Amino acid sequence: MFEIRIICDPADTGRVTDALSEAFTVGPVRQHPTRDGQRKRLYVTADHRTNTRPWPGPDEAYTLAPSIIREITWTADQAATKPFGTRLPRDFWLRKAALLDRIALQEEPQSSGAGAADIATEAAERLMHLDDATVICDPRAYVRQQYAHWIKHQ
Repeated sequence: MFEIRIICDPADTGRVTDALSEAFTVGPVRQHPTRDGQRKRLYVTADHRTNTRPWPGPDEAYTLAPSIIREITWTADQAATKPFGTRLPRDFWLRKAALLDRIALQEEPQSSGAGAADIATEAAERLMHLDDATVICDPRAYVRQQYAHWIKHQ
């Protein structure tokens, strides 16, 4: 547990306390005026938030996703239109990893060996490396979480 002190404009206090509540488990926010009376001092006791939300499953993560054929086309177009050696943006790697995960999910019930699942895991690990992710989880679950967040904000 730790104490946070923030000095901000009075108009920003609501936005600041909302952001703190999203980032940490917080107690009541105590407000005091600054010495000059122009700003507010906010004091809050906080603790690190544990990730209590479950990782989204494939159905939840890919509900808003375009068709697999459309994603294959988009991914191929993005890779083909960039000059060789051009660094592709994160969205490309996220969408590619999600596409490969979706393909692997269709194959998994009838597959007994390596194949699409291994390729999907490699793409997911590449995304985690690109993101410098420090979470310990199934790489494909990480892709689903990131994709679900990304697609909702598009």
